[in-house]
Amino acid sequence: MLELYQTEWCPASRRVRERLTELGLDYLIHQVSVEREARTTLLAATGVDTIPALLLEDGVAVVGEEAIGAYLDERFDEPAEAEAHRLKAAKARRRYLEEECKCLQPATH
Repeated sequence: MLELYQTEWCPASRRVRERLTELGLDYLIHQVSVEREARTTLLAATGVDTIPALLLEDGVAVVGEEAIGAYLDERFDEPAEAEAHRLKAAKARRRYLEEECKCLQPATH
């Protein structure tokens, strides 16, 4: 099984998660510490302290959003429902920005 080392606050990690979902791939998520020096599990598993990192079934690590995207594009065909996942994610982001994000709401004085 694929293993993704990531954090919820990392935009690149989010995009990798979305791509894995679009492709219909199962994967295990490992949350990584904010502090690089505390990322001992990540370092032991992948040899790096950088996220996102995708650990393949053969133990090889693919590190960084671009490298992971290239790996996935090279090895997996996009299923028909991938576009539906992208549209749903875009709708959820728009809804969040319109309804919940304080950054777009009018300031009160």
